[in-house]
Amino acid sequence: MTIARLIAGRSGEVWRANAEDSVADAIALLAEKRIGAVPVEDQGTPVAGIFSERDVLYCLRAHGPTALQMKVRDVMTAPVISVAPNDSVLHALGLMTRRRIRHLPVIDGDRMVAFISIGDLVKHRLDSIEAEAHAMRSYIQSA
Repeated sequence: MTIARLIAGRSGEVWRANAEDSVADAIALLAEKRIGAVPVEDQGTPVAGIFSERDVLYCLRAHGPTALQMKVRDVMTAPVISVAPNDSVLHALGLMTRRRIRHLPVIDGDRMVAFISIGDLVKHRLDSIEAEAHAMRSYIQSA
């Protein structure tokens, strides 16, 4: 299955931070929306980086309380690793596993069309495995 099929019919806004935002403002967004990461926009670039909970931890460890006044651009993860809509779900899962990341922007041309998490992909795989097991049980019972 492709990423395009996985995200088809999704509704809801993809929350974003701006590279010029303070780390404190980006943390507030993560907490308010109860999310683990946001894509970061910068001067027309749709995804200049990713700001995640891990970035918060690393930044606080390195800079202490002054980290909260820093700009997102100074602590975000960049360059961005992304997938395209025509990439397979298994490709995205493998990429996340190899690179030890939990979020991927889905880039189509020069725009971001979705932001997926490892949870989205694992749920899809579990649903697929369950459907295959159900089909197999049905086949065996009818034989």
